[in-house]
Amino acid sequence: MNMDLWIYDIFIYIYALSLLFYFSDFVSENRKAKQLGTGLLVFVWLLSGAFLIFRLLTELRLPLFQFTTSDILQLFSWILITVSFIISRYYKIDLIVFFVNVIGFSVFALNMYSSPKEGRSLELWQATQELLYVHISLVISAYAVLTIGALLSIMYLIVHHSLKRKKWTKWLRRFPSLEVMERSSERMVIIGVPLLIMSLAIATISLVVEGKAYLLLDIQIVTSLCALAIYGYFIYQRSVNQRSGQRIAKLYLLAYAFQLINMFSSEFSSFH
Repeated sequence: MNMDLWIYDIFIYIYALSLLFYFSDFVSENRKAKQLGTGLLVFVWLLSGAFLIFRLLTELRLPLFQFTTSDILQLFSWILITVSFIISRYYKIDLIVFFVNVIGFSVFALNMYSSPKEGRSLELWQATQELLYVHISLVISAYAVLTIGALLSIMYLIVHHSLKRKKWTKWLRRFPSLEVMERSSERMVIIGVPLLIMSLAIATISLVVEGKAYLLLDIQIVTSLCALAIYGYFIYQRSVNQRSGQRIAKLYLLAYAFQLINMFSSEFSSFH
């Protein structure tokens, strides 16, 4: 991977990090996280705008100037970020802001890796190869974080069961409190779910652009969506209904079970 692609990676991961902060604020109303997310997103917005201005200044005077697919994607991504700022400022709908920027993130990533130095045509095979690196890194990060949360949920159920049956051992003293484990597993969801959403968004837009939309019914896509739906219900129960206890821990493990199905279904999948 050359230096240009390393720079692209940095921009993409800054965008992803801003979405993590936005999602954290949506779930737990963390003002500091929102400020950090907004700051990073402003940086991406300025960067994208600078690329558009540079494109116009360097090529507008050419006799055969015309907007390419890359230009349209970049403009679309920039407009989505702008719209998200307007929604955040005047309408205060944080969830919409997050998903608008998930789409913008996907388009931004696709555009970054589909503009080779020689020529402005969209070379799908090259874009797909580079996007695959981003997709896999996001998926692996999400799986690692959510696995920690699953372990915490298992520990929670063990301690809860022991307390209920009044069986306490020295070994269990090494476990954190129920409250700490519950809160920590929730934090793992807050980090892992947006990473999983972004990885799926990149995969989806890549498949659609490549003309392989039929792969959206692939077992790995379907199981990932099922896991996301259950994690979403987990967040709803924790944040809105203020639910806690072993049922929430079991709900987490149900979502993680779909992740395990996803992980071990690669032999039956045509996606990767």
